[in-house]
Amino acid sequence: MAVKGTEIPVLSEDEHRRQLRRAVIASTVGTTIEWYDFFLYSTVTGLVFAKLYFPKSDPLVGTLQAFLIYAVGFVARPVGAAIFGHYGDRIGRKSTLIATLMLMGFATFLVALVPTYATIGIWGAIILTVLRFVQGVGVGGEWGGSVLLSMEWARSNEHRGFIASWPQFGVPAGLFLANLAALAFSAISGPGFMTWGWRIPFFLSIFLVGIGLYIRLGILETPTFMRLTAQNKIERAPMIEVIKRQPKEIILSALARVAENAPFYVFTAFIFVYGTVTLGASRNLLLVAVLGASVVSFVTIPLSGYLSDRIGRKRMYMLGAAAVGVFGFLYFALLDTRIPALIFVAIMLSLIPHGMMYGPQAAMIAESFTGRLRYSGASLGYQLTSIIAGGPAPLIATALFASYKSGYAIAGYILALALVSLGSTALLKDYTLKDIAEEYDEGA
Repeated sequence: MAVKGTEIPVLSEDEHRRQLRRAVIASTVGTTIEWYDFFLYSTVTGLVFAKLYFPKSDPLVGTLQAFLIYAVGFVARPVGAAIFGHYGDRIGRKSTLIATLMLMGFATFLVALVPTYATIGIWGAIILTVLRFVQGVGVGGEWGGSVLLSMEWARSNEHRGFIASWPQFGVPAGLFLANLAALAFSAISGPGFMTWGWRIPFFLSIFLVGIGLYIRLGILETPTFMRLTAQNKIERAPMIEVIKRQPKEIILSALARVAENAPFYVFTAFIFVYGTVTLGASRNLLLVAVLGASVVSFVTIPLSGYLSDRIGRKRMYMLGAAAVGVFGFLYFALLDTRIPALIFVAIMLSLIPHGMMYGPQAAMIAESFTGRLRYSGASLGYQLTSIIAGGPAPLIATALFASYKSGYAIAGYILALALVSLGSTALLKDYTLKDIAEEYDEGA
C-alpha cells in the first residue's frame, strides 16, 4: 500500500485517454472471462448436471437439486464482496482484480475434472458445490473492482454512466461465449455431450484467464485510489466503515437490483429446463436464442448507460424496471404457444428490458458510495442481491411452475420484483453529472 506523501503521476490528456481506454478494455475483457466461467456453469446445470449428478432422483427433484448447487455460487458472492472489497479499498483496484480472476479461473477449470455420480456417488455433487462456492467468491469480488477501474479513470462527469456500462458488457459477452461453447461442443460431441463434450468448455477457461491476466497486468491504478493513498485516507477496515456510515445505500442498492437480477436468471438459466422439459423445445434452439439475446445486449447495455448520462441515472433505471415487470407476461405468453419461432422471439427480446437496467446500474450503485469506501460498499450492495434474487430465482421459478402449472405465476413473481426495484431506486440519491472525486459521506 502506498504511504503518505506518495506522488500522483501527472498525465497529459493523451496519456489519460490511453489509460482510460486500457482500463475499460481490461475491465470488459476480465468481466467477460469471469462471467463466461459463471454462465457456463449455469447453462450446463440446466442441460447436464441433474442427470449426471442426481440420476436416481425424479427429473423435477433432480433439477431442483442441481439448481441448489447452482445457488451456492450466489450465496458465496457477498462473501467475495466482503473479502475483496476490503482489499480493493486497502491495496488497490488493480491488484485485487488480478486475484479475483485467478481464483475464478482455477475453480472453473477444476469443474471439468469432477467425476459423476456413476464414478464416486454423491461426492461428485459435493465437489461441484465447493467449486461453485469458490466461483461465487471470485465473482463477488470482481464486479466492484471492474466498474471502479473504468469509472474512476473517467475525467468527465458527463460520460461516467457510459464508461461504467462497459464492464457490464462483460455479462452478455460472457453469456454469449458460454452458450456458444455449449452449442459448439454439443454439435461436435453429439450424444457424447452428456459424457465428455460438456467438459471441454470448462477446460478452455484456463486459456481465457491467461489472456485476462496479461491485459490486467499492463494497466495503472486508478487516480481516485492514488489520491486516497497520497492523502493517507485509506481506511483500516473499509467494509465495517461502509456498513456503519452508509447502510441505507447498501440496502437500497441490493433491493434496487432485484428486478434486474432474478429475471435475468429466469431468462438465461431456468429457460433451459422450462424449454426442454415443459415446452419440448430443442436444446440447440434455446442455446441459439440465448446467444441472440446476448448479442442484443451488446447494444442495449452501453446505449442505456449513455442515455443515463442524458436523462439521469435513476430515471433510466426505473424505466427499465417498469419494462421488466410488464415483459414477464409477454414472455410466457409467447413461450407457451410452443411455436419454435415465437419461443425464439421471446428469448431474443428478454434481455432488452434487462439491459435498460443493467447499463446505468454500475454507475448508479458505485456513485452512491464515497471514494475510500466505494469498492466495499458497491460490491456488498451489488452482491447481496444474489442471495435474495439471482440465486433463488431458478428455484422459485421451478417451484412456482410445479405448484401452479403456469408460466404466468412466474410472470407475477417478476412483476413483484419490479415493484420492489422501483420503490428502492426512488429512495436512492442521483449523482448523475455530480463530482464524485472528493469524499462525500456524512461525518467523513
